Amino acid sequence: MEHEEQIYDNPTGWVSQHIHQYLESDGANGHEWRPGVPTLLLTARGRKSGKLRRTALIYGRDGANYVVVASKGGAAQHPNWYLNLRDNPEVEVQVFGDKFNARAHTATPQEKARLWPVMVGIWPSYADYQNKTERDIPVVVLTPEE
Repeated sequence: MEHEEQIYDNPTGWVSQHIHQYLESDGANGHEWRPGVPTLLLTARGRKSGKLRRTALIYGRDGANYVVVASKGGAAQHPNWYLNLRDNPEVEVQVFGDKFNARAHTATPQEKARLWPVMVGIWPSYADYQNKTERDIPVVVLTPEE
């Protein structure tokens, strides 16, 4: 991704503040959102605007891959960041000060069966979110590019 291009942060107040703190400190302030809950920054290209959009997300690991959940708190619709990366799977990820390009894909049913319990272990509210929506909440695998 082009770094000269402007990146638009998630406009939700507390998320925007989280991103700002994360960036200023290379994740020293913000990587761990709450005790035991790690976060990364994800930048994806907007499917409609073509602009780069950044948000902070809870993540888990699966080998070399990073795993995030498109929960949107159990809302009936997918979060915009998920719709963006579904259409444009080439993303940038930042974990602490490490920035790298990755390719995103929605976990297959077999992958999700294995990864969902891992993510619920990190953020137990995911189980509640799934119970309050008819939408199948996607699990997304971010594979770093070599």
